[in-house]
Amino acid sequence: METGKKYTSTLVVEECHLAYAVGSGDLRVLATPIMLALMENAAMLCVADSLDEGYTTVGGHIAASHIKPTGIGHTVSATAELIGVEGRKLKFKVSASDEDGLIGEGEHLRFIVGREKFMNKVK
Repeated sequence: METGKKYTSTLVVEECHLAYAVGSGDLRVLATPIMLALMENAAMLCVADSLDEGYTTVGGHIAASHIKPTGIGHTVSATAELIGVEGRKLKFKVSASDEDGLIGEGEHLRFIVGREKFMNKVK
């Protein structure tokens, strides 16, 4: 797996994505957990086609700033760039933007796992 690979995931902000709706705040703006989930989705999909059959990635850590609010009806795009590979550990630079520019940025770690082995750990 080579560094430099990028992927962008997009969503249109709906009622269910707002802070008051997910319980992370009481305003009608894009919830930080939704922005983070979109960043994770971009990272997951960035490498999905590079994995052997029976393998996937799981999130291990995300550190990001949410620097600008986005309202309902706006389009948000999150981009993940693979910047490091250490065995099973994948490091991504992540960012999110709306039509007016950058709304968040940070770093995300994912780990390659065997699906069956991982799910056998679930009780």
